Amino acid sequence: MCAHANSTNFFRKEDFVPSKVELMSERFIGTWKLVSVEYQSDNEVTYPYGKDAIGYIMYSNDGYMSVSIMTSNRRRIMSMDMIGASTEEKVAAADTYFSYCGRYKVDEDKVTHLVEVSFYPNWVGEKLERFYKFEEDKLILSTSPMIVNGKQQINYIIWERIK
Repeated sequence: MCAHANSTNFFRKEDFVPSKVELMSERFIGTWKLVSVEYQSDNEVTYPYGKDAIGYIMYSNDGYMSVSIMTSNRRRIMSMDMIGASTEEKVAAADTYFSYCGRYKVDEDKVTHLVEVSFYPNWVGEKLERFYKFEEDKLILSTSPMIVNGKQQINYIIWERIK
């Protein structure tokens, strides 16, 4: 018989019960397809990438995430040289696309994205907090009120889990 069999130093079964945050973290892992990007302010809803926007967000079990969103009808650039595109083409491409990636951390009511790479350079090194809610196979992320296009808005991004 093991000398420690009756010791109070042994782990109990309840020591291995995952916390609420650990259980919520597991729900994030996987790939989610965009359903909608909505900006809401004063009873007004706008769709900055259109009602038919396309995108994916991925959460890995090693603590990294990546998100990309674009309008569904992006205009093609005339040149096959991405760097050599005209200024107007680059601006049009920038206005219809959004992406960042980095580490993430889940808390009870929010997920924090620590941005390491971003299309929008001001977000690199920033912590973006998103409130979350799960509804069946959907993940709803929302921001605190923020100024977008000169208006205070709350952004809602709705994702559906890819099965």
